[in-house]
Order: sequence, then structure tokens, then C-alpha cells
Amino acid sequence: MKRSLTLRLGIVAVALLAALLCIFGSRLTADTTFPDVTGADTRPKVALPKPPSGIQHVIIVSFDGGKPAVIHDANMPVIKSMADGGAYTWEAQTIMPSITLVSHTSMLTGLAPAKHKILWNEWKAERGPMTCSTVFSLAKASGITTACIAGKEKFKHFNAPGAIDDFQVPDYHATKVAAVAADLIGSKKPGLMFVHFADPDGAGHEFGWGSDQQKQALADSDAALGTLRDAVAKAGIAKSTVFIISADHGGHARTHGSRSPEDMTIPWITSGAHVKKNFQIDTPVITYDTTATALWLLGVKLPDDLDGQPVTIAYK
Repeated sequence: MKRSLTLRLGIVAVALLAALLCIFGSRLTADTTFPDVTGADTRPKVALPKPPSGIQHVIIVSFDGGKPAVIHDANMPVIKSMADGGAYTWEAQTIMPSITLVSHTSMLTGLAPAKHKILWNEWKAERGPMTCSTVFSLAKASGITTACIAGKEKFKHFNAPGAIDDFQVPDYHATKVAAVAADLIGSKKPGLMFVHFADPDGAGHEFGWGSDQQKQALADSDAALGTLRDAVAKAGIAKSTVFIISADHGGHARTHGSRSPEDMTIPWITSGAHVKKNFQIDTPVITYDTTATALWLLGVKLPDDLDGQPVTIAYK
């Protein structure tokens, strides 16, 4: 009798635990998971100078999980030469929560998370494309051709109708992503292109940030960046192209997402036409400044509600 009662109590306890996990587990995956969310930008707005003339192409490249300290230790001659030959800061900041989809949404909308409200980190088909304006939709509305070549399925949320002329998630690995992007540069020469290299983030989660494996993933992604640079030269558009190279977050141990400088600090590098040479940017740069800078360079009027501000100091 006692054994039977113990068994029944055990079954009840398991059932109760399952119910609690069901209730609270669903809350852990809801949008309210992140109570610490970056709010609207508080920097004062300043009058903008005219953009440099003749910029017809902007290519934004994101090294997913590209922590500056690890980049410095990795074999990455392309990104380092583009920094040396352009304008750069290794102390730019991402947003909270410092995770891939939320951060890339700020990078590619010019909005803080409190405004864009994309507070999840995976592809959710039932939610469809994001409804806020993006760098793609704003450029497209000004008659600029657009492209997005990414290494993760979650970027489908950017593929709103009419916003991106060429959208692909061809493969996880940077080599394949760069090959597809390079072909597109040669064949269509899009006015605005975003290219995403996923490899460093995957290696960081599997082996740790700063591990030999992650350094190799960064080196592979650097070679992929070289593929893009070569494609621009081959297409004959180098004199009218600007690269903006950054990351969505850093990392520590095998994770990221906190306010730690290890997670929040990212590179921000620009190279190409009308960019100052070997110029260290000494003003604060936040990831949502990427959209503002790209649109300013292309002569697109910036929306009034944008949190991002163009990094005009980097250009001549």
C-alpha cells in the first residue's frame, strides 16, 4: 500500500512538474523574455552635411559574433587592411539584448529594440516579415536596387514584399554566401547589399569565443570578405562603392546576450570611395548607426524617428 501511494505521488509530482514547465517554459520563449531592452537613442540630433558625391553602391557586411578582441588575434588580413585603409572603431556598441536577430534588426532598421519590437531570435513563420521600415524598404522606395544574402533562416523576417530585389539564404557557411553575393555583384550591381557571415557565431557557441576553431571561422569569413572586395573590383564599381563592416554582438565562454563589454562591443569599419584613410573614429557608434550611414551615403532622406545617426566623420 505504502509503495503504491509513493508511486502515485511520484506520478502526480511528475505531471505537476510537466505542467509548470509547459506554463513557464512558454513564458521563457515569449517576447517578454528580455526585460533589459535598449530604448530610444538619447544623443542630440545634429545637422547633417551633404553626403559625398558619386556613391552608388553600399555593401553592409556582418560577421556574426565578431568580437573585436578575437578578430585582432585571428588571421584576418582583409578586414585589417580595410580598416587600415579606411575609417574604423573597435569599440562600437550593439544593443540589448545582444543576440543575433534583435541586433541585426537594429542594424538594418536604424531603430532601437524598444521601437522595432523584434524581441525573438529565430525564424517564426507565423509572424512573417517585419512590418517596420528597414534599410532595404527605405532604399527601395528611393529607387535603389537591394539585395540580402544571409547565412541564417531567421533573416527571412527582413524579406518584406517589395523591399528586397534579391533575397537568398544559400548556405550557413561564409564561402558559399560570398560566392552567391559575388555573382550578384557582377550580374546586377545592387545599390544596397547586405551580406551575413554566420560561421564565427556557430564556432563560438560550439567551441567558445576566442577558441582556435572560432579564429579559423573568422579567418574563413575574412577570406569571404575578400571575395566580395574582388567582385566589386571586377565589376568596375570600386570607385562608387562603400563597404560598412560590423558585427551583431561579441561573446564570452560559449554564449552572449548580456550587457558585458565582451558581448556588447563590436567592430565598425568603413572602406571605399570617399572614406578617410587610416582614420580612427573617436565618436560613439551604435549598431543602428549602420542604417543611417548607408541611407545618408546613398542620398536617401532619413526618417524622423530613426535612432541611428550617420557616421559622417568617417567620410571626406
